[in-house]
Amino acid sequence: MSDILGLKAMNGVLRAPLDGRQAKPRQAGLTMVLDKGLGARETDDLLAIAADYVDIIKISFGTAALYPLEVLRAKIRAIRSHGITVCPGGTLLEIAILENRLSPFLARTASLGFNALEVSDGTIHMGPAQRGAVITAVLDAGFEVISEVGKKDQTQRLSPAETVERVSFDLDYGANLVILEARESGRGVGIFSEDGSVKEGELETIIAGLDRPEAVLWEAPLKNQQAYLILRLGVNVNLGNIAPSEIYALEALRLGLRSDTLRVQVPSESPFTLDGGDQV
Repeated sequence: MSDILGLKAMNGVLRAPLDGRQAKPRQAGLTMVLDKGLGARETDDLLAIAADYVDIIKISFGTAALYPLEVLRAKIRAIRSHGITVCPGGTLLEIAILENRLSPFLARTASLGFNALEVSDGTIHMGPAQRGAVITAVLDAGFEVISEVGKKDQTQRLSPAETVERVSFDLDYGANLVILEARESGRGVGIFSEDGSVKEGELETIIAGLDRPEAVLWEAPLKNQQAYLILRLGVNVNLGNIAPSEIYALEALRLGLRSDTLRVQVPSESPFTLDGGDQV
């Protein structure tokens, strides 16, 4: 596959208005999809049409615990066969920590075929020493670490400076990728206001403080948030909490195939030629 992801059905006729979208395997421009309970056939259909646009699938919250073992193993095999990283939601790891069952949890998730785990403390509390030890244990068990920074409770929200500090902490301990929390709603959490709009000042403070912005994935479930981050950080910004039904819509934003990201590219007048060659 080319280093640049192009159009398919319109190949040779149109080009993407926004340039530079990386093709898989890619290190930037990652899309994390939130799977809240897709069945085996739904998963196969999703992979058949959208695997080129998906890099990580998170079987969200604690839903991975509810599948029959063999169904979950088959689902994970199918996802990984397309070169997609798959992890359970961080809630399961938080429960394993609360119940002092981290070692058996790591063994079970490895046997199921997960190749990444989300290390989070969105609900529980972990001090720095414990968080570092958990990241190390997950890495030692052979998983990629996708950590998450931020609290689900608005009353415990982190300042931009605290967010940057925790991102750096996780990366220093070996996390492969750090998610910035925004929940499934994208409202009233992290860099987003109650109405889902971007807190521009907080965003800019975080961006300015990041040493490795390419290692950060922004949860952005809403269209306006995705468009804003693409226009601010480029087509290869890492985005997460994307619903399966929104994968194509997000990729269209990345490529300038929606008005939200196309409009800034359009000159005041766009001359064109008809088939006969006359300019209009």
